[in-house]
Amino acid sequence: MPYTWAYNRSVNLDFHVVYAKNRYSVPHRYVGRKVDLRVGESTLSTYHAGERIATHRLLPSCVKNGYSTDEAHMPEAFLRPEWDDARIRGWAKKIGPSCAAVVDRIFDRAKVKEQAYNPSLSVLNLSKKYGEERLEAACAHALPRLGSPRYRHLKAILDSNLDDPAAPMREKPGGGQEPGPRGHVRGADYYRE
Repeated sequence: MPYTWAYNRSVNLDFHVVYAKNRYSVPHRYVGRKVDLRVGESTLSTYHAGERIATHRLLPSCVKNGYSTDEAHMPEAFLRPEWDDARIRGWAKKIGPSCAAVVDRIFDRAKVKEQAYNPSLSVLNLSKKYGEERLEAACAHALPRLGSPRYRHLKAILDSNLDDPAAPMREKPGGGQEPGPRGHVRGADYYRE
């Protein structure tokens, strides 16, 4: 039976390892360690120091951002990690109600609360680069437009200044307004010379 290997994969805080944009659980004691993956036609086995520590049915190639979680891999009682759901939600509420709503949606869509830690922290860390006020405005902009806003959506909103109501607007073809161009725009006169 043919199989391939993927080496030196990190076990994330949510005790999952990523393969082909999907996540597979391993026993929680391996968090932060490197593991190797043996991928067959229908199974994925995880190895640490040459010993097999987990086996999962391989998620179909059409599935992206899926989770295969074995409940036996979860700790009986999580010790309070440096970041837990209460602390993450508290930080989001401090930023504002729209940011809190985005983080709540991320947690609502996670099968296990630890699966929401990294996506939520990625969103909240945008406040370090753009500031809390802009992140709150970006979340308010995204919420009515997206079912589950994530880091990539909010970063795109912030990078294009869609969070700024004072940004110049231009008429859309067919009516309405949209944000005006950003940066340097050369007009027709530039090319006539």
